[in-house]
Amino acid sequence: MYIWNHSDWPNFHWKEEKLSKLLADVRHRQGRLIGRMENLGFTLKEEAILETLTEDVVKSSEIENETLDKEQVRSSIARRLGMDIGALLPAERDVEGIVEMMLDATQNYADPLTEERLFDWHAALFPTGRSGMKKINVGAWRDDADGPMQVVSGPIGREKVHYEAPPAEQIPNEIPSFLRWFNDENEIDPVIKAGLAHLWFVTIHPFDDGNGRTARAVADMALARSEQSPQRFYSMSAQIRTDRRDYYDELEKTQKGDTDVTVWLIWFLECLSRAIDQADETLSSILFKAKYWDRFKDNPLNERQIKVLNLLLGNFEGKLTTTKWARLTKCSQDTAYRDILDLIEKKMLVKGAEGGRSTSYEVADS
Repeated sequence: MYIWNHSDWPNFHWKEEKLSKLLADVRHRQGRLIGRMENLGFTLKEEAILETLTEDVVKSSEIENETLDKEQVRSSIARRLGMDIGALLPAERDVEGIVEMMLDATQNYADPLTEERLFDWHAALFPTGRSGMKKINVGAWRDDADGPMQVVSGPIGREKVHYEAPPAEQIPNEIPSFLRWFNDENEIDPVIKAGLAHLWFVTIHPFDDGNGRTARAVADMALARSEQSPQRFYSMSAQIRTDRRDYYDELEKTQKGDTDVTVWLIWFLECLSRAIDQADETLSSILFKAKYWDRFKDNPLNERQIKVLNLLLGNFEGKLTTTKWARLTKCSQDTAYRDILDLIEKKMLVKGAEGGRSTSYEVADS
């Protein structure tokens, strides 16, 4: 028996006494983070917003095992927000689509959420009309032509059904009810509403594909409403990506339970709290990057050096070696080594602890 089978669906209820302290803490963290960000200069605040939105788009897709080119995502967001980040990479259609959806959700958070808007988001997510090799209904609700909508895992013939959504014929009644509740002003705290909206939408599962990404966009929209601001300084999707196994476990338990969603809301608030903590780390990284460039602003550098240093000052994966430098900048090993030696002489790079063939390099931290 799934949550939507219960006679009181979708009248969710929860134990406020179990949420009140956690909600107050999250609200305090939200306010403190926004205050810190507002005290940044314009350029640093733009960098924080761009980093957050990029992470949100990339990680929301990773949750569904889809990998997007981060630099394409970053360029697409910067172009749409009118940010100057130098050379902009052209972005593929799937990248442009999810960026368009996420920006519409957060930048236009005060606009009503409608069926037409959801259809537009879905069409943006699947510009070719296909999910992988499979043709799907795009910009329209699912019709269950291939059987009931199920969330499954495991090899063919030994699949495990984690969840089965309401039949397609119920969607024309389910969605209007959800949209009326989402758009109406009520006494529910907006952060709690974000958690409920995420759960409610993904439980209806109205599309052939893209339900998770759309549900997270809806939640981001509700969180933007909770702050009355389009400026995003933390990424819920990035934190859900980190906690992906727990995310799916909590969803499954809740969808197989009754309409008391206290445990789900506790998980959602704790996940949001961790996302805000991570934003503090992002802020520290941005401030370090700004101070680093200010300290070395008089050093002449070539384009290769600027590119790699910016990567190192961001979310660089692994260690920097001459081989990796050459690959990133499409130059020879000799040129890479000369670039690195020049930065060491300028005290902008230092050698890592390893030597020999394992020699790596990192930015100078003081």
